Amino acid sequence: MLPIGKIPVQLLERILPKGNTDPRLLLGPGIGIDCAVVDFGDRLLAIKSDPITFVSEAVGWYAVQVNANDIASVGATPCWFLPTLLLPEKTTTPQLVEGIMDQIGRACEALGINIIGGHTEVTHGLDRPVVAGTMVGELTRDQLVRPQDVQEHDRLLLTKGVPIEGTIIMAREFENQLSANLGPGELQRAKDFLFSPGISVVKDAQIARAAGRVHAMHDPTEGGVAAALWELAAACGKALVVERDKIPVPGVSRRICNFFKLDPLATIASGALLLSVHQEDVPKIRSALRKAGIPCSVIGWVESGPPVVYALGETRRSTLQYPERDEIASLFENS
Repeated sequence: MLPIGKIPVQLLERILPKGNTDPRLLLGPGIGIDCAVVDFGDRLLAIKSDPITFVSEAVGWYAVQVNANDIASVGATPCWFLPTLLLPEKTTTPQLVEGIMDQIGRACEALGINIIGGHTEVTHGLDRPVVAGTMVGELTRDQLVRPQDVQEHDRLLLTKGVPIEGTIIMAREFENQLSANLGPGELQRAKDFLFSPGISVVKDAQIARAAGRVHAMHDPTEGGVAAALWELAAACGKALVVERDKIPVPGVSRRICNFFKLDPLATIASGALLLSVHQEDVPKIRSALRKAGIPCSVIGWVESGPPVVYALGETRRSTLQYPERDEIASLFENS
Protein backbone atom coordinates (compact mmCIF):
# COMPACT_ATOMS: atom_id res chain seq x y z
CA MET A 1 0.00 0.00 0.00
CA LEU A 2 1.24 3.48 -0.82
CA PRO A 3 1.89 5.79 2.16
CA ILE A 4 0.39 9.22 2.76
CA GLY A 5 1.72 11.95 0.48
CA LYS A 6 2.73 12.29 -3.16
CA ILE A 7 3.09 9.01 -4.99
CA PRO A 8 6.69 7.78 -5.47
CA VAL A 9 8.51 9.51 -8.29
CA GLN A 10 9.22 6.20 -10.06
CA LEU A 11 5.49 5.46 -10.23
CA LEU A 12 4.75 9.01 -11.32
CA GLU A 13 7.21 8.68 -14.19
CA ARG A 14 5.43 5.50 -15.35
CA ILE A 15 1.94 6.98 -15.35
CA LEU A 16 2.69 10.38 -16.91
CA PRO A 17 1.50 10.70 -20.52
CA LYS A 18 4.24 10.02 -23.05
CA GLY A 19 4.60 12.33 -26.01
CA ASN A 20 2.68 15.43 -27.06
CA THR A 21 0.37 15.46 -30.06
CA ASP A 22 -0.69 19.11 -29.69
CA PRO A 23 1.91 21.60 -30.92
CA ARG A 24 0.25 24.32 -28.83
CA LEU A 25 1.36 22.59 -25.61
CA LEU A 26 4.62 24.36 -24.78
CA LEU A 27 5.05 22.89 -21.31
CA GLY A 28 3.39 19.61 -20.40
CA PRO A 29 3.43 17.00 -17.63
CA GLY A 30 6.79 15.98 -16.23
CA ILE A 31 8.92 15.70 -13.10
CA GLY A 32 9.72 19.20 -11.84
CA ILE A 33 7.16 20.89 -14.11
CA ASP A 34 4.95 23.14 -12.00
CA CYS A 35 2.16 23.76 -14.51
CA ALA A 36 1.10 23.44 -18.13
CA VAL A 37 1.59 26.22 -20.68
CA VAL A 38 -0.53 26.39 -23.82
CA ASP A 39 0.00 28.67 -26.83
CA PHE A 40 -3.08 30.80 -27.62
CA GLY A 41 -1.51 33.06 -30.24
CA ASP A 42 -0.55 36.46 -28.85
CA ARG A 43 -0.93 35.10 -25.31
CA LEU A 44 0.08 31.93 -23.52
CA LEU A 45 -2.08 30.35 -20.84
CA ALA A 46 -0.54 28.74 -17.77
CA ILE A 47 -2.80 26.18 -16.06
CA LYS A 48 -2.40 24.41 -12.71
CA SER A 49 -4.47 22.15 -10.43
CA ASP A 50 -3.52 21.43 -6.82
CA PRO A 51 -5.37 20.23 -3.69
CA ILE A 52 -4.96 21.11 -0.02
CA THR A 53 -5.03 17.97 2.14
CA PHE A 54 -2.70 18.35 5.13
CA VAL A 55 -4.50 21.24 6.86
CA SER A 56 -7.97 21.82 8.26
CA GLU A 57 -7.59 25.55 9.04
CA ALA A 58 -7.50 28.27 6.36
CA VAL A 59 -7.80 25.70 3.56
CA GLY A 60 -9.32 28.27 1.21
CA TRP A 61 -6.40 30.66 1.68
CA TYR A 62 -3.90 27.84 1.13
CA ALA A 63 -5.61 26.67 -2.05
CA VAL A 64 -5.31 30.03 -3.75
CA GLN A 65 -1.70 30.59 -2.71
CA VAL A 66 -0.24 27.23 -3.74
CA ASN A 67 -1.93 27.28 -7.14
CA ALA A 68 -0.92 30.90 -7.78
CA ASN A 69 2.68 30.06 -6.80
CA ASP A 70 3.00 27.48 -9.55
CA ILE A 71 1.52 29.86 -12.11
CA ALA A 72 4.05 32.52 -11.12
CA SER A 73 6.91 30.01 -11.35
CA VAL A 74 6.67 29.95 -15.16
CA GLY A 75 6.58 33.76 -15.40
CA ALA A 76 2.80 34.09 -15.68
CA THR A 77 0.35 36.32 -13.82
CA PRO A 78 -2.40 34.34 -12.02
CA CYS A 79 -5.76 35.58 -13.29
CA TRP A 80 -8.61 33.09 -12.84
CA PHE A 81 -9.44 30.44 -10.24
CA LEU A 82 -11.92 27.54 -10.10
CA PRO A 83 -12.13 26.04 -6.58
CA THR A 84 -13.59 22.62 -5.79
CA LEU A 85 -14.79 22.13 -2.19
CA LEU A 86 -15.25 18.57 -0.92
CA LEU A 87 -16.82 18.80 2.52
CA PRO A 88 -17.26 16.16 5.25
CA GLU A 89 -20.68 14.71 5.91
CA LYS A 90 -22.32 15.27 9.32
CA THR A 91 -19.99 18.14 10.29
CA THR A 92 -20.45 20.61 7.42
CA THR A 93 -22.46 23.70 8.30
CA PRO A 94 -23.37 26.71 6.16
CA GLN A 95 -20.90 28.68 8.29
CA LEU A 96 -18.06 26.31 7.32
CA VAL A 97 -18.82 26.69 3.61
CA GLU A 98 -19.12 30.46 3.89
CA GLY A 99 -15.88 30.64 5.86
CA ILE A 100 -13.87 28.70 3.27
CA MET A 101 -15.30 30.73 0.40
CA ASP A 102 -14.52 33.94 2.30
CA GLN A 103 -10.88 32.80 2.62
CA ILE A 104 -10.75 32.04 -1.10
CA GLY A 105 -12.33 35.37 -1.95
CA ARG A 106 -9.95 37.41 0.22
CA ALA A 107 -6.88 35.56 -1.11
CA CYS A 108 -8.00 36.07 -4.71
CA GLU A 109 -8.73 39.73 -4.14
CA ALA A 110 -5.26 40.30 -2.69
CA LEU A 111 -3.64 38.82 -5.81
CA GLY A 112 -6.03 40.34 -8.37
CA ILE A 113 -7.52 36.94 -9.26
CA ASN A 114 -11.13 36.38 -10.38
CA ILE A 115 -13.17 33.33 -9.34
CA ILE A 116 -14.78 32.09 -12.56
CA GLY A 117 -16.36 28.76 -11.55
CA GLY A 118 -15.83 25.66 -9.47
CA HIS A 119 -17.83 23.09 -7.52
CA THR A 120 -18.98 22.44 -3.93
CA GLU A 121 -20.39 19.28 -2.36
CA VAL A 122 -20.69 17.34 0.88
CA THR A 123 -18.74 14.13 0.27
CA HIS A 124 -19.06 10.71 1.91
CA GLY A 125 -16.02 9.39 3.76
CA LEU A 126 -14.20 12.64 4.55
CA ASP A 127 -13.26 13.74 8.06
CA ARG A 128 -12.04 17.23 7.04
CA PRO A 129 -12.61 19.68 4.20
CA VAL A 130 -10.54 19.14 1.07
CA VAL A 131 -10.12 22.06 -1.30
CA ALA A 132 -8.70 21.58 -4.77
CA GLY A 133 -8.39 24.30 -7.34
CA THR A 134 -7.49 25.07 -10.91
CA MET A 135 -5.64 28.32 -11.51
CA VAL A 136 -5.20 29.92 -14.91
CA GLY A 137 -2.71 32.65 -15.68
CA GLU A 138 -1.49 34.44 -18.78
CA LEU A 139 1.85 35.56 -20.13
CA THR A 140 3.62 36.44 -23.36
CA ARG A 141 6.12 34.12 -25.01
CA ASP A 142 9.10 36.22 -23.91
CA GLN A 143 7.95 35.99 -20.28
CA LEU A 144 7.97 32.17 -20.24
CA VAL A 145 10.39 30.64 -17.74
CA ARG A 146 11.02 26.89 -18.09
CA PRO A 147 13.19 24.53 -16.04
CA GLN A 148 14.65 23.21 -19.30
CA ASP A 149 16.35 26.60 -19.72
CA VAL A 150 18.62 26.22 -16.67
CA GLN A 151 22.21 26.92 -17.74
CA GLU A 152 25.53 25.61 -16.54
CA HIS A 153 27.16 28.04 -14.05
CA ASP A 154 23.76 29.45 -13.00
CA ARG A 155 23.49 30.30 -9.33
CA LEU A 156 20.76 28.78 -7.19
CA LEU A 157 18.83 31.24 -5.01
CA LEU A 158 16.21 30.62 -2.34
CA THR A 159 13.87 33.27 -0.98
CA LYS A 160 12.78 33.56 2.66
CA GLY A 161 13.57 30.15 4.18
CA VAL A 162 12.25 26.64 4.82
CA PRO A 163 9.98 25.02 5.79
CA ILE A 164 7.48 27.90 6.05
CA GLU A 165 4.44 25.78 5.17
CA GLY A 166 5.58 22.90 7.35
CA THR A 167 5.98 25.27 10.29
CA ILE A 168 2.41 26.53 9.83
CA ILE A 169 0.92 23.05 9.53
CA MET A 170 2.67 21.69 12.60
CA ALA A 171 1.83 24.75 14.71
CA ARG A 172 -1.83 24.70 13.71
CA GLU A 173 -2.52 20.96 13.48
CA PHE A 174 -0.34 19.74 16.37
CA GLU A 175 -0.66 22.63 18.78
CA ASN A 176 -1.24 20.43 21.84
CA GLN A 177 2.05 18.57 21.41
CA LEU A 178 4.02 21.75 20.77
CA SER A 179 2.49 23.88 23.54
CA ALA A 180 4.59 22.11 26.18
CA ASN A 181 7.82 23.00 24.32
CA LEU A 182 7.09 26.40 22.77
CA GLY A 183 5.90 29.51 24.55
CA PRO A 184 2.50 30.97 23.55
CA GLY A 185 4.14 33.83 21.68
CA GLU A 186 6.47 31.57 19.74
CA LEU A 187 3.67 29.16 18.87
CA GLN A 188 1.49 32.02 17.64
CA ARG A 189 4.38 33.36 15.58
CA ALA A 190 4.71 29.96 13.92
CA LYS A 191 0.97 29.91 13.16
CA ASP A 192 1.22 33.39 11.69
CA PHE A 193 3.84 32.27 9.18
CA LEU A 194 0.76 31.76 6.99
CA PHE A 195 0.67 35.54 6.52
CA SER A 196 4.20 36.66 7.51
CA PRO A 197 6.47 35.74 5.79
CA GLY A 198 3.51 34.04 4.05
CA ILE A 199 3.26 31.12 1.65
CA SER A 200 2.84 33.20 -1.51
CA VAL A 201 5.83 33.53 -3.83
CA VAL A 202 4.03 35.45 -6.57
CA LYS A 203 5.73 38.70 -5.57
CA ASP A 204 9.10 36.94 -5.24
CA ALA A 205 8.83 35.62 -8.80
CA GLN A 206 7.68 38.90 -10.32
CA ILE A 207 10.43 40.95 -8.67
CA ALA A 208 13.18 38.49 -9.56
CA ARG A 209 12.08 38.31 -13.21
CA ALA A 210 12.04 42.09 -13.51
CA ALA A 211 15.50 42.45 -11.95
CA GLY A 212 17.60 40.00 -13.94
CA ARG A 213 17.96 36.88 -16.05
CA VAL A 214 15.97 34.15 -14.33
CA HIS A 215 16.28 30.84 -16.18
CA ALA A 216 14.00 28.73 -13.96
CA MET A 217 11.80 28.97 -10.87
CA HIS A 218 10.37 26.19 -8.72
CA ASP A 219 7.97 26.24 -5.78
CA PRO A 220 9.10 23.72 -3.12
CA THR A 221 6.04 21.90 -1.82
CA GLU A 222 5.86 18.27 -0.62
CA GLY A 223 9.31 16.88 0.06
CA GLY A 224 10.57 20.38 0.77
CA VAL A 225 13.54 22.08 -0.83
CA ALA A 226 15.36 18.73 -1.11
CA ALA A 227 12.65 17.31 -3.39
CA ALA A 228 12.43 20.62 -5.27
CA LEU A 229 16.16 20.50 -6.05
CA TRP A 230 15.90 16.94 -7.37
CA GLU A 231 12.84 17.85 -9.44
CA LEU A 232 14.65 20.83 -10.94
CA ALA A 233 17.69 18.67 -11.74
CA ALA A 234 15.44 16.10 -13.45
CA ALA A 235 13.64 18.75 -15.47
CA CYS A 236 16.80 20.51 -16.69
CA GLY A 237 19.07 17.45 -16.99
CA LYS A 238 21.93 19.06 -15.10
CA ALA A 239 23.72 18.62 -11.79
CA LEU A 240 22.94 20.95 -8.89
CA VAL A 241 25.39 21.61 -6.06
CA VAL A 242 24.02 23.05 -2.81
CA GLU A 243 25.60 24.15 0.44
CA ARG A 244 23.31 22.84 3.17
CA ASP A 245 24.41 25.43 5.72
CA LYS A 246 23.47 28.23 3.31
CA ILE A 247 19.82 27.12 3.21
CA PRO A 248 18.02 29.42 5.69
CA VAL A 249 15.87 27.74 8.37
CA PRO A 250 14.07 30.14 10.77
CA GLY A 251 14.76 29.44 14.44
CA VAL A 252 11.20 28.53 15.35
CA SER A 253 11.00 26.22 12.32
CA ARG A 254 14.17 24.43 13.36
CA ARG A 255 12.90 23.97 16.93
CA ILE A 256 9.59 22.55 15.73
CA CYS A 257 11.30 20.18 13.28
CA ASN A 258 13.72 19.09 16.00
CA PHE A 259 10.82 18.39 18.36
CA PHE A 260 9.16 16.10 15.82
CA LYS A 261 12.53 14.75 14.59
CA LEU A 262 11.94 15.97 11.02
CA ASP A 263 14.49 17.12 8.45
CA PRO A 264 13.58 20.78 7.69
CA LEU A 265 14.97 20.43 4.16
CA ALA A 266 12.55 17.57 3.37
CA THR A 267 9.45 19.16 4.93
CA ILE A 268 6.70 20.82 2.87
CA ALA A 269 8.01 24.28 2.06
CA SER A 270 5.61 26.57 0.17
CA GLY A 271 6.59 30.15 0.88
CA ALA A 272 10.13 29.81 -0.46
CA LEU A 273 11.02 30.20 -4.13
CA LEU A 274 13.90 28.29 -5.69
CA LEU A 275 15.50 30.13 -8.62
CA SER A 276 18.22 29.37 -11.15
CA VAL A 277 19.65 32.69 -12.35
CA HIS A 278 22.51 33.97 -14.47
CA GLN A 279 25.55 34.30 -12.22
CA GLU A 280 26.18 37.92 -13.26
CA ASP A 281 22.66 38.99 -12.23
CA VAL A 282 22.72 37.59 -8.69
CA PRO A 283 23.49 40.94 -7.01
CA LYS A 284 20.72 42.76 -8.90
CA ILE A 285 18.11 40.12 -8.15
CA ARG A 286 19.01 39.83 -4.47
CA SER A 287 19.04 43.61 -4.09
CA ALA A 288 15.60 44.00 -5.69
CA LEU A 289 14.15 41.30 -3.46
CA ARG A 290 15.72 42.78 -0.32
CA LYS A 291 14.27 46.22 -1.16
CA ALA A 292 10.85 44.55 -1.19
CA GLY A 293 11.52 43.00 2.22
CA ILE A 294 12.13 39.49 0.81
CA PRO A 295 15.32 37.80 2.04
CA CYS A 296 17.20 35.85 -0.62
CA SER A 297 20.15 33.49 -0.15
CA VAL A 298 22.63 31.99 -2.61
CA ILE A 299 22.54 28.25 -1.84
CA GLY A 300 24.47 26.68 -4.72
CA TRP A 301 25.16 26.48 -8.43
CA VAL A 302 24.56 24.44 -11.59
CA GLU A 303 27.05 22.11 -13.28
CA SER A 304 26.88 19.90 -16.37
CA GLY A 305 24.80 16.70 -16.01
CA PRO A 306 23.79 14.00 -15.35
CA PRO A 307 20.80 15.16 -13.26
CA VAL A 308 21.81 14.78 -9.63
CA VAL A 309 21.90 16.95 -6.51
CA TYR A 310 25.09 17.19 -4.50
CA ALA A 311 25.34 18.52 -0.96
CA LEU A 312 28.62 20.29 -0.28
CA GLY A 313 30.21 19.68 3.12
CA GLU A 314 33.34 21.11 4.69
CA THR A 315 35.69 18.68 2.95
CA ARG A 316 33.72 16.82 0.29
CA ARG A 317 30.47 16.60 -1.62
CA SER A 318 27.92 13.83 -1.29
CA THR A 319 24.63 13.05 -3.00
CA LEU A 320 21.74 14.82 -1.31
CA GLN A 321 19.19 12.26 -0.21
CA TYR A 322 15.98 12.35 -2.21
CA PRO A 323 12.98 12.34 0.18
CA GLU A 324 10.73 9.45 -0.78
CA ARG A 325 7.87 11.35 0.84
CA ASP A 326 7.36 14.50 2.86
CA GLU A 327 8.63 14.36 6.44
CA ILE A 328 5.35 15.70 7.77
CA ALA A 329 3.36 12.73 6.45
CA SER A 330 4.50 10.58 9.38
CA LEU A 331 2.79 12.94 11.83
CA PHE A 332 -0.57 12.40 10.17
CA GLU A 333 -0.11 8.63 10.10
CA ASN A 334 0.44 8.62 13.86
CA SER A 335 -2.23 11.17 14.79
